Amino acid sequence: MSEKAQDLKIRTKEFALRIIRMYSKLPKNNTVAQVLGKQVLRSGTSVGANYREALRGRSKAEFTSKTGDSLKEIEETAYWLELLVDSGCVPQRKMAGLLDETLQLIAIFATINKRSKDE
Repeated sequence: MSEKAQDLKIRTKEFALRIIRMYSKLPKNNTVAQVLGKQVLRSGTSVGANYREALRGRSKAEFTSKTGDSLKEIEETAYWLELLVDSGCVPQRKMAGLLDETLQLIAIFATINKRSKDE
């Protein structure tokens, strides 16, 4: 496994842990926060799982497919995080770092996916 692949494997796991910590801090008595939080918990933690599956892929097509799944999940995560902020459940300033990392991961997975299709 390349150093970049290993770095992204670690980075996506750290991202999942950040999502888990964010979810655990959401107000338990706010139904909207809990519904949106569960959505982001599911999509945000699956990014790294799909990437690990991509790394174990048996073919280029399988790798491309699974990195595409990672891209879909990180895009979905951005949507749920934006809804948490826009609905007033979480202040923008508290979500800024996580949203920034989400956008960076979108860019990384978009590049990986495009390059793997172009090869």
